[in-house]
Amino acid sequence: MHKWLYLLVAIISEVAGTTALKSAEGFTRLWPSCVVVAGYASAFYFLSLTLKAIPVGIAYAIWSGLGTALVAVVAWVFMGQRLDLPAVFGILLIIAGVLVLNLCSTSATH
Repeated sequence: MHKWLYLLVAIISEVAGTTALKSAEGFTRLWPSCVVVAGYASAFYFLSLTLKAIPVGIAYAIWSGLGTALVAVVAWVFMGQRLDLPAVFGILLIIAGVLVLNLCSTSATH
């Protein structure tokens, strides 16, 4: 169970770091830059813990897929980024892929 919690923390940390990149303005603003560094450091640390129990290909696919989808949603909700129908469809396909990996694949450890 810890492996999935670690992966969730890694995803949330990566989303926080990526979201703060815009506010960091090329690392010219201190506090958003600190959030970027802390977010990515935390993301990689917890991803490394995840890799003790989940194969790297599966963990990375889930981490990057859900991270990408969540960053798009956060940008839409908090930064006013527009998402057209193809973007929404693409995000749904990413989420569907993560679900298929977890629910149907024997490659993922359960």
